[in-house]
Amino acid sequence: MALPIVAIVGRPNVGKSTLFNKLVGARLSIVDDTPGVTRDRIYGECEWSGRTFLLVGTGGIEPFSEDVILSQMRRQAELAIDSADVIILVTDIRAGVVATDAEVAQMLQKSGKPIILCVNKCDAVGETPAEFYEFYNLGLGDPVAVSSVHGHGTGDLLDEVLRYLPAAAQDEPEQDDRIRVAVIGKPNVGKSSLVNAICGENRMIVSNIAGTTRDATDTEVENEYGKFVFIDTAGLRRKSRVDNAIEKYSVIRARMAVERAQVCVIMIDATEGFTEQDSKVAGIAHEQGKACIIAVNKWDAVEKDGKTMDSYRKKLMDDFSFMSYAPIIFISAKTGQRLGRLFELIKYVDDQNAMRIKTGRLNEILAAATTRVQPPTDKGRRLKIYYMTQPSTRPPTFVCFVNRKDLFHYSYQRYLDNQVREVFGLEGTPTRWIIREREQKS
Repeated sequence: MALPIVAIVGRPNVGKSTLFNKLVGARLSIVDDTPGVTRDRIYGECEWSGRTFLLVGTGGIEPFSEDVILSQMRRQAELAIDSADVIILVTDIRAGVVATDAEVAQMLQKSGKPIILCVNKCDAVGETPAEFYEFYNLGLGDPVAVSSVHGHGTGDLLDEVLRYLPAAAQDEPEQDDRIRVAVIGKPNVGKSSLVNAICGENRMIVSNIAGTTRDATDTEVENEYGKFVFIDTAGLRRKSRVDNAIEKYSVIRARMAVERAQVCVIMIDATEGFTEQDSKVAGIAHEQGKACIIAVNKWDAVEKDGKTMDSYRKKLMDDFSFMSYAPIIFISAKTGQRLGRLFELIKYVDDQNAMRIKTGRLNEILAAATTRVQPPTDKGRRLKIYYMTQPSTRPPTFVCFVNRKDLFHYSYQRYLDNQVREVFGLEGTPTRWIIREREQKS
């Protein structure tokens, strides 16, 4: 279930970024240093009183001219209205109510969305300054006094957010047997063309202009292979290319589409070859632990001989070395080449992502692996792995109980991972490893 979205909007220099960092800073962290895992964040998860939501930071309006100010203001406000469940309008008590604040407030009022008025830079503790009451003139109800620098009032602000969040979804008893598939990739690799070819009708706007698709769109498909929901997403661009609010929200929606999916089809343009951006797009799916398939599209447009596919595959395996578990398939959305095989792969990697291995079997593999290659030592101390278990799936997650975590080198973890994969496959899915120390019994 997708998290509710709370957008922070406002003009420049009111402290939006500082407030954003204050609210999500403790939870916004890189949890994987694997090469290729994306680190560029324009959103973050925020948790308060047991509820978690997605906090989205928007850029301020650049003061080039009066016309640009108004147009950028409208664009930011409209996108916030369209995407968010709750909107925080940030203002500056030092500057007071300015015309831009009033214009944004007026537009937001027409949306019917919950709006929380945040009066920032109220740094003094104690008596409320007289200037604070001026903000009632915006017609957005009771303002919340906040100091994003010192953190004063942020708890009150988050309490207000929780008042307006949609009710938390209850666990549904019925099982959804559809496989949710996110089709991701940089712009203009043929994502919409693939979804159109799969469903047999033009459900998406398809053009050669990069960035045509801005929303994540769901398409249900049922065929001889099973039931699927394909989520076509906006192309993910380099951060330096994400230069306006529309593209920023497209990136957010694409990331959230990955979050909702069980399987990610990472599309590569065969005529262009691997790029750094392909690695970053794949890193999003890898980071979230999704089952992955690398689909090389436009294969019909490549001049081939008997060795072309093998050499292309070997190069991609080197390029995507951080996710060597992902199978590679060569397709053509235009001609329909190998689309049946793609469906088979989707079902297969989804099963692998959901695989659960019994503790007894895992420890048999562990015993054989540690006999074959002794655990590492340091200064006379040897790593002891007492046992391992799998507490969860999607992705398969393994916990090893050891005498000393610092002795459990990444290279040995990778060795054990390879041993498990050799027996059980786990093709198409990343794995997670958790190392815990356990006191040795005297």
